Amino acid sequence: MNDVIVVSSANIRKDLRRYLTEKYTELDFRFHTLMEEAKEDLTKSDILITYGEDLDDTLINNATNLKWIMVISAGLDKMPFAAIERQGIIVTNARGIHAIPMAEYTLSMMLQTARQTKTLIENEQQKEWDRSPVMTELHGKTIGILGAGAIGKEVARLAKAFNMTVIGLNRSGNSVENVDHVVTTERLDTLLEVADFVVSVLPNLPETDNILSVSQFKVMKETAILINIGRGNVINEDALLTALNEGELRHAVLDVFKEEPLPVNHPFWSHPNVTITPHMSGISPQYQPRSLEIFEHNLHVFLTSKGDYLNRIDLAKGY
Repeated sequence: MNDVIVVSSANIRKDLRRYLTEKYTELDFRFHTLMEEAKEDLTKSDILITYGEDLDDTLINNATNLKWIMVISAGLDKMPFAAIERQGIIVTNARGIHAIPMAEYTLSMMLQTARQTKTLIENEQQKEWDRSPVMTELHGKTIGILGAGAIGKEVARLAKAFNMTVIGLNRSGNSVENVDHVVTTERLDTLLEVADFVVSVLPNLPETDNILSVSQFKVMKETAILINIGRGNVINEDALLTALNEGELRHAVLDVFKEEPLPVNHPFWSHPNVTITPHMSGISPQYQPRSLEIFEHNLHVFLTSKGDYLNRIDLAKGY
């Protein structure tokens, strides 16, 4: 019997399972597709690989040997942190792996709205030769990035290819690569007043609840495009609908919502100035391989007690 048991409830790809078992022959890997299948093995495991949405207090309390949880996503909204902290379990996540796909999604949506792609596709389907849609450029525009972390920095890097001015928001106000100006939350309105594109990459925290609401929409440019790829709690959805209806901003691209899936009767679906995608801006075939690169680094730390964990979570703060 191997000493270290690694249980996964994350439905790891077969080729990656084979890679891990062949490379780490001294470990006892037990791969599952769901927590329901994994929960018996979890009671004996030292390490858990999970997407972070399948744990509760009972599972943690029964996992008396568990020492480290590797969450192969960035979201930690559903983690039972109090139970985890009581047992002294280390938690790490895959923060940063979404940077490339989410930044590419953001730029694609910026180009879509600037070049009127939805209208052009509709006209094509109707066989309508209409040259009236007004085209704009990204060149020379200003983008405001709420949450200038790993994802925000990659958005900024790509925006610079279009010669855009980049304003970022973070907690510290410290400078960020490819960001021309950095503000803190206290100066959010100064960002909103000048941004042609407002991109939210903010996490779900008490301080981000409805950070974009009535007064924020009123200071935004009437031609501004709002893109939310962070978390749905950030936007007061009723206030956004009112703002769109009253022309306080031009368009909203929404990948995340307060309730998911978005109810079929929600007015966002039929609103002409809203683009909806089903929480998929971070999807990429490289998702699991990038997550497991972080896992392997942290596994070395776990097994040798040498070095520092990447993306170690402060259990008291939840991030």
